[in-house]
Amino acid sequence: MKRDYYEILGVAKGASEEEIKKSYRKVAMQYHPDRNPGDKGAEEKFKEAAEAYEVLSDSEKRAQYDRFGHAGLNNRGFNGGTGMNMDDIFSQFGDIFGEDIFGSFFGGRRGGGSSRSRGVRGSNLRIKIKLNFEEIAKGVTKNIKVKKHIVCNTCSGSGAKDKGSIQTCNTCGGSGQVRRVSNTFLGQMQTVTTCPTCNGEGSIVTAKCTSCKGEGRVFGEETVTIEIPAGVQEGMQLSVSGRGNAGERGGSAGDLIILIEEEQHPELHRDGLSVAYELHISFSDAVFGTQVEVPTIDGKAKIKIPPGTQSGKIFRLKGKGFPSINSYEKGDQLIHVSVWTPQHLSTEEKAMVEKLSQSPNFQPKPDKNERSFFDKVKEMFS
Repeated sequence: MKRDYYEILGVAKGASEEEIKKSYRKVAMQYHPDRNPGDKGAEEKFKEAAEAYEVLSDSEKRAQYDRFGHAGLNNRGFNGGTGMNMDDIFSQFGDIFGEDIFGSFFGGRRGGGSSRSRGVRGSNLRIKIKLNFEEIAKGVTKNIKVKKHIVCNTCSGSGAKDKGSIQTCNTCGGSGQVRRVSNTFLGQMQTVTTCPTCNGEGSIVTAKCTSCKGEGRVFGEETVTIEIPAGVQEGMQLSVSGRGNAGERGGSAGDLIILIEEEQHPELHRDGLSVAYELHISFSDAVFGTQVEVPTIDGKAKIKIPPGTQSGKIFRLKGKGFPSINSYEKGDQLIHVSVWTPQHLSTEEKAMVEKLSQSPNFQPKPDKNERSFFDKVKEMFS
């Protein structure tokens, strides 16, 4: 079972971004593989800390984690850091500590000795998807056309006119890094910085692709398949890794962020996992009882209205609400009965009602054992 990310970094749930970064530095320094050679336990803790920081340093991922825990990140379209390899971690590590400090302490090691990165990472994209109640309750697969930067087909994302137009950077020899050794009173100190000539890519384009002007990407359209789990709610965000804007010159693509919107149902109302429906019945149906058909998320259901049903009565259809995205729990459908009072009566109808009103059986006699209105409201939203 996975440990709590806040516990891994040793910070409180309400910790600031700076506190999280500071704690990650401390934990990462403690368990860095170069300080613990051959120690598999330390290496696992190093990876664990990197995963925790990858989630908690991102405001969107942190919000999802705070709300749903690990289940909200795993198998739900979220990129929770679980797929990070050592190359990703060392890249993140260098960003946190800075290139010079990274090289000074650990001899320039990064991802097994190579820190060359291809191109520039693409930006994230945000789109909105509107779902109806049935799609939310059952989950749905959506094929969405997204206008964005896509990889250039002419140069396959390299940004070069042809293969001969890409040359190894002479400054860094293709490593993407420039190493410098300086003598200090503590001895020799090695620093590693990103190559200023190729910006860390290790290669230089001498002739640009005419289709993308050297960017390695063009503006176009792509159909993205999105798996939306059952139980999502209005305002929830899902993330599809690598389906955002394509990166420049072979850089990794950004993520596609999906904002969930709920389509209003013409008859049903949602409250958390529960669904509410207002049922209006006639005075005679309330007196004699009847059987009615009511709408549900996935069709119709028949319910029996017993004789003598009072206005305000709540019927419950077990399991007819929404599923929880974070557990096996499922809500109910609550049916609130309103006895319709006629507003326009004929002279004959008025006479009949007036006659009936004198009958003892038409005088209000509430059952003392019946729950009050406030108890019913409390039950309805429990």
